Amino acid sequence: MIQFGTGGWRAIIGDGFTKENIQILSRAICDKMREEKVEAEGIVLGYDRRFLSKEAMQWAAQVFAREGIRSYLINKSAPTPLVMFYVMKHGFHYGMMITASHNPAVYNGIKVFTYGGRDADEEQTAQIEKYIHEVTDIPVEDMSYQEGVEQGLIKEIYPLNEYLDSIIDTVDMGQIKKRGLRVALDPMYGVSETSLKTILMTARCEVETIHERHDTLFGGKLPAPTAQTLRTLQNYVIDRRCDLGIATDGDADRIGVIDDKGNFLHPNDILVLLYYYLVKYKGWHGAAVRNICTTHLLDRVATSFGEECYEVPVGFKHISAKMFATDAIIGGESSGGMAVRGHIKGKDGIYASALLVEMIAVTGMKLSDIMEAIRAEYGGMALEERDYRFSIEKKAQIHKQLLEEKALPFIPYMIEKISYLDGLKIYLKDGGWISIRFSGTEPLLRIFCEMREKEDAAAFCKLFEEYLGIA
Repeated sequence: MIQFGTGGWRAIIGDGFTKENIQILSRAICDKMREEKVEAEGIVLGYDRRFLSKEAMQWAAQVFAREGIRSYLINKSAPTPLVMFYVMKHGFHYGMMITASHNPAVYNGIKVFTYGGRDADEEQTAQIEKYIHEVTDIPVEDMSYQEGVEQGLIKEIYPLNEYLDSIIDTVDMGQIKKRGLRVALDPMYGVSETSLKTILMTARCEVETIHERHDTLFGGKLPAPTAQTLRTLQNYVIDRRCDLGIATDGDADRIGVIDDKGNFLHPNDILVLLYYYLVKYKGWHGAAVRNICTTHLLDRVATSFGEECYEVPVGFKHISAKMFATDAIIGGESSGGMAVRGHIKGKDGIYASALLVEMIAVTGMKLSDIMEAIRAEYGGMALEERDYRFSIEKKAQIHKQLLEEKALPFIPYMIEKISYLDGLKIYLKDGGWISIRFSGTEPLLRIFCEMREKEDAAAFCKLFEEYLGIA
């Protein structure tokens, strides 16, 4: 029942996400660490605000303690990037974060990080699954939490200041202080409030927060910063005349932004904005990396500066790996995750937020004006995103039709190429594209389509809806 997808292992609480499975996974990682002879350095564990997250972290620690492996527990709910930072900064080979990120509240899960603070890649997760299958003594033996503490095998830490200082030292706080910006925050009942408020108030911003309380049901909404979930923040930015609104998902590795006019900026826009700013205003040199479902406008911007934009499959581990291989400036995905060179090796909504605030301060422009300038220079693209649920039988049918038989409907556009790198992606000669793939974190079929006009993108999606019988 424990299988890793594009963003770690995720399961419904009480179904797959159980104490028994959490401890089986923990035991498998113990065995892997021992085989690699890195068990002496220990492992870093963190948790978010989801139901059972803290308890799950403790259940894992009890297994590590029983196996004689010291675990360092971040003893307050914390952002996922904090765990990645601590693994990287202190040279650990492994870290675990209890979170299901932006998934619905009925889910929880575990992200595994490897040396350098990177998301475990497909090879690593396949190895973990192999060790999982070799765990036969179930239920897994553990040690009581108190005994683990007394024996020094469970150590509680809270390295938030170290993480925040690393961001504060990187961002141009002096320029931000000069602007006196008003920023609205929406942590979406998640874990980013303390981090973002500390950074922004240190830079003398006026900060106002909504949805800050601890709510394991996330206010009855999906804890993902989208146009649909951020309407309250949009109204707040307009009513309070804020310079921008910032939202993060449940574990703060993804970002959503409302500009000064109350417009929702799609993560594609944010990725383009940051790359444009880092190259044009900060003078950085280097490539950009995006996944197959992310805007091709990033390619145009990179080309204009004489740089490359690389495309990889969905899953941030692919973006991280390509960034490392090419020394890219930035990497991102259309769901709101992005990483910047010189920081951690994964996505960080808190650092991205700080850079956006710096961008407004350094350029002296409103966020809406910067975005308008980019669209005027490079042209605009419209993205259509649609999700579909299906039965097991329907999934098998779609998989066979599209990915095995590679059967397609009549496409009323000039096709440049077709790729099956990750699902199906059709590239059009005019720069448009459509991607159809099964989600790696939820039981969904996802269609992304980017065209010059919104109506054309919607029509292209509808063409496949009807062809696949999912309309």
